[in-house]
Amino acid sequence: MIVEYDPNSPVPPYEQVRRQLATMIGSGVLPEGTQLPSIRQLAADLGVATGTIARVYRELEVEGLVVSRVRHGTTVAARPVLSRTEVADRLAEAARAYLATARLLGADLDTAVAALHTAAR
Repeated sequence: MIVEYDPNSPVPPYEQVRRQLATMIGSGVLPEGTQLPSIRQLAADLGVATGTIARVYRELEVEGLVVSRVRHGTTVAARPVLSRTEVADRLAEAARAYLATARLLGADLDTAVAALHTAAR
């Protein structure tokens, strides 16, 4: 598992790490049941405080992406089965966020859609 953080980024380290892990879990790179490194190990690997990684794991657990158990560590949780409405709602939210990013980058709708098609391949 490769997780990085940029100490010069305006985004706090915990949020950088949380986003990366959430993306890896959501995309299936880290499948259900995958054991994540211990808090101490990941903190040492990244050169951040253990409290930073503890916060990452807590937030991922609140999101339902991981399960933490004392003496067993933290593992990727089973994916919940979503209703069609929940899927549609989440896709709509992701689309709004994607379009906002595309606009910030100065991309028009056709360019944003083309990037989606390229990423899907």
